[in-house]
Amino acid sequence: MTLPNDQIDELKALFPGLAKYEEGPLVYFLIPNLQLPRGCEPSVVDALFCPMNRGDGYPSRLFFASRIKSPIERNWNGQDVRIIERNWYAISWQIGNATLRLAQMISAHVRAFQ
Repeated sequence: MTLPNDQIDELKALFPGLAKYEEGPLVYFLIPNLQLPRGCEPSVVDALFCPMNRGDGYPSRLFFASRIKSPIERNWNGQDVRIIERNWYAISWQIGNATLRLAQMISAHVRAFQ
């Protein structure tokens, strides 16, 4: 999957320190210090965004360096998922990717905690 350069540039502008990684055919974006919605603990966390289907039934996924406590209880079905030499956590949350830009996809994933 080829990702549009203008959308990657947009992510770089929104998330200082953004880094792109590839593992096999998959692309990941490491987002250092992602700000989470009010009421989340921690309020800032490293996140890993995969804008494509990894074969786990999700068209995209946002992983977190730790589990997030939020006002809304979520199903943490991704536990200690090893990607780019780190363990990650993910909730069961799907968004409609078809017409969304990469930045909009990340925002839609973060809204799960509002």
